[in-house]
This record gives sequence, structure tokens and C-alpha cells, in this order.
Amino acid sequence: MAQENEIEKKNLLTESEFQTLCKAFNVTDEDFFWQANTYFDTNNYELKNKGAALRIREKNSQFELTLKQPAEEGLLETNQPLTKKEAEEAFTFGRLPAGEVKSQLETTLLISLDDVKPLGTLKTRRTHVRYQAGMLFLDHSVYLDTEDFEVEIEGTSLKEVGNWLEEVLTTYNIPYRTTPNKIKRFFTKKQEIKKKKRTI
Repeated sequence: MAQENEIEKKNLLTESEFQTLCKAFNVTDEDFFWQANTYFDTNNYELKNKGAALRIREKNSQFELTLKQPAEEGLLETNQPLTKKEAEEAFTFGRLPAGEVKSQLETTLLISLDDVKPLGTLKTRRTHVRYQAGMLFLDHSVYLDTEDFEVEIEGTSLKEVGNWLEEVLTTYNIPYRTTPNKIKRFFTKKQEIKKKKRTI
């Protein structure tokens, strides 16, 4: 099992701002790679309501199950590698394997693995470069018939990543935008679609 604290700040971008940052950091199309996040929750969105998130990420034909939950600073990530067969069973039947993620779910969040199910997939075209003492990511995400662009900076403290993000936004004249993480944006869009269907 791998556990780590994820400390990051992000900002949504317009497509034009995204291209500006790609040019500024000498990023080309060849520098991007695709990854897919399939999100899981219970029928009552217990994970979401506790500020947690559960996903399987597929990248370079490798699969990893990740639970994110609130920590004193940032989020605590518990990561568990999966075989292709385990991932396919999760996608098809909602069956997730035993392991450290299950232990964390049951002991700290009091949620049974049997209650979670797949909700959908968000695909991201991503690249990253070193920035200051941290890492800067540029993401183009596609999900539920929509797409968005963002810049994300990771580091070792919220203060430093906040300062670095402010520096980037100021340098390239990009407005600060309150930016929920990907799973929250995914859920928001999913709920919008649900409401729209009800009114039709």
C-alpha cells in the first residue's frame, strides 16, 4: 500500500488560456498522455458527503484504485494497484477487491465496499513540468458530453502551492476561479443532466 498527502491548488482555464500556458512552458501535443478516472460512490453519495472520493485510474494500461479523504492539510491518498481483471470486474459488476482501500473505507469512513458502484468515467489529456520546487500540470478533461481545461500545482504545503499558482495566474493575466476538483465537477455535471431529464 502507498499512502501520501496530496497538496495542490488548481484553476480552471479557458481553452485560449490553456494554449497560452502550453506555449509558455514549451509544451507540445507529444508531451501529453491520456488517463481515465472511473469514479465510485454509494447510492446516497456517502463518500462525496464525507469529502472523500474513490476512483480507479487507468494509465498506460496500468490500473490503480485510490481513496482520497480529508487530512489536516490537503488530502490523504491510499493507493492500491489492480490487475486488469480486477479493474474490469469493478467497471462491469461494481466489485472492488479487498485490500488497504477497503480497510480505510470501513475503519475510517464506515462505508462498506459492497455499497459502492461505478458512476462514470472522466478522461484527461495531461502533461506536467517542474515549477519552482513543485510540479505544474496542464489538464484537458472530457466527461459527460462536456470538456474543461485547468492548471494544477502540487507541492509540500498549501501556502507554497497557493503562492506559486498566484504567480502563474498573475504572470499570464489569468483570473482566479474557484475550482472544485475533477470528481466534484463530474458530480455537478451528472446532477445537472439528471435534473434536465426530470424536466423533459
